[in-house]
Amino acid sequence: MLFFLTIKRSYVILFTFILIIIALSISFYVASPVSTDVNVDETHTQIIEQILSVRNTAFLEENTEALKSLYNKNTKLGTWACEHQLTKMKYLHSWAEKQGIVFSNIVSKVKIRSAKENGNATSYYFIASTEYKYVYENAPETENFFRIGTYHSLRLEKSDNNLLITKEWYTDPFADSLGNENLKTEEFKNYLLSSNSRDFSDLNQRRINAVEYADRYCGAAASEEYGYSYNKKYLDYNPLGGDCANFASQILFEGGKFKKTGAWNYIKDGSKAWVNAQAFKDFMLYNGRASLIARGTYNQVFKASFKLLPGDFVAYEKKGKVTHISVVTGADSKGYSLVNCHNTDRYRVPWDLGWNNKDVSFWFVRVHF
Repeated sequence: MLFFLTIKRSYVILFTFILIIIALSISFYVASPVSTDVNVDETHTQIIEQILSVRNTAFLEENTEALKSLYNKNTKLGTWACEHQLTKMKYLHSWAEKQGIVFSNIVSKVKIRSAKENGNATSYYFIASTEYKYVYENAPETENFFRIGTYHSLRLEKSDNNLLITKEWYTDPFADSLGNENLKTEEFKNYLLSSNSRDFSDLNQRRINAVEYADRYCGAAASEEYGYSYNKKYLDYNPLGGDCANFASQILFEGGKFKKTGAWNYIKDGSKAWVNAQAFKDFMLYNGRASLIARGTYNQVFKASFKLLPGDFVAYEKKGKVTHISVVTGADSKGYSLVNCHNTDRYRVPWDLGWNNKDVSFWFVRVHF
């Protein structure tokens, strides 16, 4: 009898506990604002573009106070987002000093994918295509540019009639270098400033076509006329770890007209050599489709980077494994090689920007078109 009484008592306690949980859940639901979809219009786009404009200007001027004014630093996530941008600003100017360049303008174009309201806060999901213009210190009359495309989740909250950032997430193209403090190498700067533009007028047609494909399908970094999109014929592997090798394979197949093989193939899905950065590099080198120009740290390969041609590729190695692939698409007014890639999306970006961490090694690979 005592056994059955114990069971009954247990059921009563369990039932009471469930009722309490339900009551608390209902109370929380009623007390909490409900997220609702927002009909995105031009006003929302202007709000985001204005915030990015203030941030870009702060970056140009190294104005830390202007940058801090965008964030709600009374929240942990707002503070973290602000600190990340301050570190990023410092890195960008350190890199510019190493190059011997001055940024002349930074402009972002925004395409909002969706927005949700939750009380006095609005969460935005958008693409930002940011163009960086720069000149070399000894050639201020010649302006260069590159574009970086990023995918943002950003929450704005009203505070004293201001809209402040309380959370922001995106894949930062400079993330692999933000901890590096040793970029100022006078030798590299002097070498760059004494260099000249390079002539690519004799490139063969396959290289030219490869570059055209790379420019057309570099996603959020591409020209606005292309809709900031990847080639819909192929899967996007960013959610699975990265799309860089998939994009490089497309460039060589669609643009460069390299034939597929049993190991390097795409039929509804990509083979390992097609989609994996390490396997892509190994396949290209060990199957005679490419050869190594140079390999090593930035200090070791800096001068060899001027040998790269449009259509070649750069492999980025960390801890003994290649984790990223970029395809060379040109050179700036001092002959410094520029690359396109996915994740994050880049259009004609200096090959080392965002990869200056001392633990990164580079593979410069000549592709045999």
